[in-house]
Amino acid sequence: MNNRKLFAFIPLVLFLVLGIFLWRGLSLDPTELPSELAEKKKPLPAFELPSLTEPETLLTPADLAGEVALLNVWATWCPTCKEEHGFLNRLARDEGVTIYGINYKDEPGKAREWLRRYLNPYQKVVLDQEGTLGLDMGVYGAPETYVLDAEGRVRYRHVGAVDAQVWETLQQVMQQVRTEAKG
Repeated sequence: MNNRKLFAFIPLVLFLVLGIFLWRGLSLDPTELPSELAEKKKPLPAFELPSLTEPETLLTPADLAGEVALLNVWATWCPTCKEEHGFLNRLARDEGVTIYGINYKDEPGKAREWLRRYLNPYQKVVLDQEGTLGLDMGVYGAPETYVLDAEGRVRYRHVGAVDAQVWETLQQVMQQVRTEAKG
């Protein structure tokens, strides 16, 4: 008889455990996904991929180093990328922010047409057509934006569109990285 009473409480215990996991999950911010590269200030993974805008040119991590910059993962199939694209153009044009791009799992012709039509905020664009660089970086999808220090190390990662509110955070991180480099 005692075993039957014990079995009667199993659904209640399972319900409570599941409720705790769901409650915890609702408190997480989906734009703050863990990034080993950012947490450990690691350099970009090694790569040698073509430039989207100059297909005969191969780009490496060294081509994305030299100053504190943003690295934006984008694609033409990504509606949120289109949403943020105008803001990235404004940052590059009006505020002089250096932005590099990774065109992720996309068709090069469509991507070049996109940049022609909507303008190009990127200093250089890496063509990651197979998604290997994105995989090595831990990219979940597009858009994602990283802050790179002058040595090309990842210092911060943002998942989702860059807008005025996100830019405030990115700007603070970039300033902190510049200050650390001077001190």
